[in-house]
Amino acid sequence: MPETSCWHARSFSQMKLKSKQNSRPLNPITMNEKNLNYLKEGLKYQGFGTSLNAELERQVQSQQPEFRLQLQVPHHSSTMDYTLHFRRSDQADMYFFNKYDATLKPDDSAQERSQTFYINKNSGITAKEAYNLLGGRSVHKELVNQENQPYKAWLQLDPTIKDQHGNHKVRQFHENYGFDLEKTLKQFAIRELEDPQQKERLLRSLERGNLQQVTALQDGQEAKRFIEASPQYKTINVFDEHMKPVKRENILKEEPNQETAVRQQQKEKKQELPSEDQPEQKRPRRKGMAI
Repeated sequence: MPETSCWHARSFSQMKLKSKQNSRPLNPITMNEKNLNYLKEGLKYQGFGTSLNAELERQVQSQQPEFRLQLQVPHHSSTMDYTLHFRRSDQADMYFFNKYDATLKPDDSAQERSQTFYINKNSGITAKEAYNLLGGRSVHKELVNQENQPYKAWLQLDPTIKDQHGNHKVRQFHENYGFDLEKTLKQFAIRELEDPQQKERLLRSLERGNLQQVTALQDGQEAKRFIEASPQYKTINVFDEHMKPVKRENILKEEPNQETAVRQQQKEKKQELPSEDQPEQKRPRRKGMAI
């Protein structure tokens, strides 16, 4: 039987009741809880931890159109100030974490640096990556272009160029730029590269923009050094334990010189030749046509 027959058989009161049930809005408390958990997850994933959760919950329950959260994090000899921006949707009872302002305040005479970083679906530059970018280092990220196609690139803030909002220009060094971090590290005598797990941790740390401590071999002795990726110049920067710049050539792997290489080749070639002390073995005479 066609569905229309069954539809006409229903009473008006049944249809009215069903229509009322379908149009009933979702429980706002349930929706807020889901939204609140999503926001908390985003803060944790972006590196802001859980210290803001209580204030976040209070602000969401207040149902204001928008609100901000403040956070200050110490980093060695400097401080990072974060202002996180949340906005309520015009179409639904939900809040979104859209962006945050980050300011690096060094304890020394260095000038403060600030930048606004945008968040899309709980994804973007993390709090620690913002610290590294404002500190002048580079971060390797997976991005999406205008055609919604993913690509990877190294990001670096240009300290000399700002837009009308006071944000630094973001420079990008794509994969076709020619910087390969793993291949670059192979040139240097770094102990951590000898172990696959330590090597992987080192690569991931440098890609996040960290200044990473390594054990380097210099003048035949092990020394503590700190390194950072420098994609613009397709190399790494090296510092000593006091954070003073060190010539990267000092920790390059020692390559054998040309004279040593020639001697090694002659030695290997000599080992392949028959010894003069050994009598030459007579080869059996084969039957056949002489040429």
